[in-house]
Amino acid sequence: MTKNKSGVDKNLMNVVEQLEQRPVNRHQAQQVQQQRNDHRHQDALNHDNTEDMSVLSDKE
Repeated sequence: MTKNKSGVDKNLMNVVEQLEQRPVNRHQAQQVQQQRNDHRHQDALNHDNTEDMSVLSDKE
């Protein structure tokens, strides 16, 4: 795990900060989940495009 100079575990500090936040409502939770899905989908598309481009250049 990542520790900063003070010896406090950074990952645990992030979890504590998240737990201290007020819970979101259903709509906000759905929006956050949709944003994650959109980013994953875009990453997949970008990944596919780089593979396709390398395949095309190998054939030429």
